[in-house]
Amino acid sequence: MLAKGNSSVPDLVMMGRVIAPYGVLGWLKIHPDTEVFDGLLDYKTWWLGKGDDWRELKVESAKIHNDVLVVKLQSIDDRDAAFACKGKQVAVPRASLPKLKKDEYYWSDLIGLAVKNQQNVDFGKIIDVFATGANDVIVAKSDTGQERLMPYIAEVILEVDVNAKTMLVDWDADF
Repeated sequence: MLAKGNSSVPDLVMMGRVIAPYGVLGWLKIHPDTEVFDGLLDYKTWWLGKGDDWRELKVESAKIHNDVLVVKLQSIDDRDAAFACKGKQVAVPRASLPKLKKDEYYWSDLIGLAVKNQQNVDFGKIIDVFATGANDVIVAKSDTGQERLMPYIAEVILEVDVNAKTMLVDWDADF
């Protein structure tokens, strides 16, 4: 799915991203994109990369620090190596994740889906999903740059087809 041309990379699910180095010993600040803030800490190895460049790294140590995770990964041993990771995504193999129930999706599976309403108005593609206290919210952005925020609730999200990369919503085009 991710590393075209590199058959050794498994089907990965994005779980966060590296936002900055932390200290001088190769630690990284990670912004998790998981339902449970420390959900990434359940995995002993992570895949780090972007585009076609991915590598598997063992988690040596990790902890919660304020609003980020800080982690020490194998072979990233100084600030320069950590800085080179800035902006890379953190993923885990789909096979290692819990099985989903019907009509459940990982956030990373929703990113990029084309969103239309029942009147066939094109809302663009999903660029982000985030949690609020009440429910998750999807952010769709059109080609013109207009962004729409829609609650991820059964009354609004009518149909999700990950294979076709589409989502049908009950949402007024004027919102």
